Amino acid sequence: MKLLQLLPVGNVDQGLLRDLCPALEQTFRVPCKVLELRLDPEFALHGERQQYHSSQILQRMQSHVSHETWRMLGVAAVDLYIPILTFVFGEAQMRGPTAVMSAHRLRQEFYGLASDKELLRERLLKEAIHELGHTLTLTHCDDYNCAMAPSHAVEWIDLKGSGLCKSCHAAALRTGRPIENVSR
Repeated sequence: MKLLQLLPVGNVDQGLLRDLCPALEQTFRVPCKVLELRLDPEFALHGERQQYHSSQILQRMQSHVSHETWRMLGVAAVDLYIPILTFVFGEAQMRGPTAVMSAHRLRQEFYGLASDKELLRERLLKEAIHELGHTLTLTHCDDYNCAMAPSHAVEWIDLKGSGLCKSCHAAALRTGRPIENVSR
């Protein structure tokens, strides 16, 4: 049986990963497992920026994909970037098995605010569904309630839902993967 595998990238709170699994299982209708393996992201550190190149992390994740993998989602605690952007919340391989996202800028503490675990869980779920949606060939959506809506700031993540709109749901179904269409 194929699995949605969550790969810790750096020192990620294991409880957050375990909390993600049930909602991702419900959304993608595939069993979810937190991998015991941990990927050390130091190879992707850009010293001058003090950020980690998400494309390099995606490339390294490929070596951990196995016959059991339906999709592998790396969840990082470090700040991610790609060279043309200041930062990214995540990155995915279109039609590929891997995606990566970061909790770094999803935490209230990053913005000088008090910790809010529930808000962090909501943001992680929305970003996870968004990045995994890209692996299913879904592109950014104009419906700002859809999880596939682009998020250029954390406030945009807060505004959107964690479900897919009818159009994205239909597109995901064309990939052969049944996905729940319930906005949370």
